[in-house]
Amino acid sequence: MKKILLSLIVLCTSLTLFAQSSADYNYTIGLRGFTLMQLPKVMNQTNTQDYVKAYGNGLMFKFNDNQISYRISGNYYRNDEEFDNTCASCEIARGKVTDYSFKIGFEKNFNYSRIQPYFGFDLGYRSNRFTGTISPKNALVGSTEQTVDASKNGLVLTPVLGLKVNIIPQLNVFAESNLDFYYSYEKQDLTQPNGVARTVTTYRKWEYLLNPVSVGVQFSLNGKN
Repeated sequence: MKKILLSLIVLCTSLTLFAQSSADYNYTIGLRGFTLMQLPKVMNQTNTQDYVKAYGNGLMFKFNDNQISYRISGNYYRNDEEFDNTCASCEIARGKVTDYSFKIGFEKNFNYSRIQPYFGFDLGYRSNRFTGTISPKNALVGSTEQTVDASKNGLVLTPVLGLKVNIIPQLNVFAESNLDFYYSYEKQDLTQPNGVARTVTTYRKWEYLLNPVSVGVQFSLNGKN
């Protein structure tokens, strides 16, 4: 019995030391392989609660200091989008959405085990732009198609919860969830066909955008002496 207990203690200790070694590196580079996220609302978009899938859309660089890491991250998304505008039977919008952000912040591990839950906070800049067209769905209204250029730029505050699993000292996989508090300056530019009329409106607003899950890998570099 004593031998069994001693073996378990040695095993637990070795696992802890193995996981601790991931903190024995000065820098970490991370790649987000998959992200499920909400995009900022465009115009009077009706499906703002929908989530989009992005692959290989983010990079992260971290300075490690024991259980605290200071992080710099960037995310980029660009894709064709189509959505109902104002109401399901009012207008249809088609075009290209470009969304990117740059953030700085920190994360803190709860422990030194092989599986490490952590929390963090990021502060940064986010830009979102939609370029395309809006046209009526009802044929009785006519077929007037407007050109749209809608952009948002502003401050983003992001609390983070995550989990890391150490595979080897230099490599771990992570999954995290976050909520973007986005305060932006918005500009909507609508142009009638042939430039007959142009309408420009501006807003300042808060949005709350949930990113349920983001998964990726992290590589640790430059071991500490």
